[in-house]
Amino acid sequence: MKLAVVSVVVLLVILVAWPVSASRKDLPGSGGYGGDDDDDTKSWFPLDNLLSLNYYDKICPDFEKIVDRKVREWTKSDSSLGPALLRLIFHDCGVTGCDASVLLDYEGTERRSPASKSLRGFELIDDIKSEMEKSCPGLVSCADILTSASRAATVQLGGPYWPNVYGRRDAKNSYARDVEKVPSGRRDVTALLETFQSYGLNILDLVVLSGAHTIGKAYCGTIQSRLYNYNATNGSDPSIDPKYADYLRRRCRWASETVELDAVTPAVFDNQYYINLQKHMGVLSTDQELVKDPRTAPLVKAFAEQPPQMFRQQFAVSMAKLVNVGVLTGEDRIGEIRKVCSKSNSRRY
Repeated sequence: MKLAVVSVVVLLVILVAWPVSASRKDLPGSGGYGGDDDDDTKSWFPLDNLLSLNYYDKICPDFEKIVDRKVREWTKSDSSLGPALLRLIFHDCGVTGCDASVLLDYEGTERRSPASKSLRGFELIDDIKSEMEKSCPGLVSCADILTSASRAATVQLGGPYWPNVYGRRDAKNSYARDVEKVPSGRRDVTALLETFQSYGLNILDLVVLSGAHTIGKAYCGTIQSRLYNYNATNGSDPSIDPKYADYLRRRCRWASETVELDAVTPAVFDNQYYINLQKHMGVLSTDQELVKDPRTAPLVKAFAEQPPQMFRQQFAVSMAKLVNVGVLTGEDRIGEIRKVCSKSNSRRY
């Protein structure tokens, strides 16, 4: 049985293809911010619904270098920004698609939703955008910046590299009510899987992308219901290892405190997250549900027992799929290239 499960996972890793984009027409080096009324964008913006690996090669050749340098600078002074960027891209793509809608900052946006109050990394994205406007004014979308920055952060954390395709446009609007679409830490596997399938992702992607919890922290307020008076029992969630539950109770007396999502190797991008789940040391209830559900438990077991590289390789594949969910491109006239990532060009403030 063990060999069969491992074989299935290995085959899935081998057979999942990287996103492929048709080559685009050469783009002149001039351009503008885009939007419904910018007819001149037809001269440089590809009018198809495909993204491209070499989208910025001619119009902004230093794009990825600038992103990598800025992410390195910021994470050097604050290492917690790496996991924060990964969480930020998940929250962006998980609402209306990877369109930078999470970055818009005015009353009623996703960013102003109570569920988004712990999101971080906005200042870093703004700094990158400011640098881009100096080097390639009006050509680089905030959605592409966030996509590239999330990969740069992952690599700098010791995680895998994956090829990004570019050419996204930014959403003009953002609505706080849409944040309900983002999977919460209290959903069961069925609800999580339904959400992932609505993105075009599968059960393997669900288990693999959950593995991002191998780094980063959670606010204690999100797990206190598991630690104190669980289901009115005056005790903790019985699915948590008793000694670990005791440790979490000591650490989480206050909702504003934080706890490592991986208590064993919190600063290493490895497969320890899955090993922890096998030992009933999942911090979020959705983490522990992956072990309890018969559809996901074999995958958790496989990733826990195989070398870390297996998880890293599949994480790259699943991330390459995630960052292409619901993107806007040159063909989508509802999008734009923002001048400032927190503000829509078409909105009056």
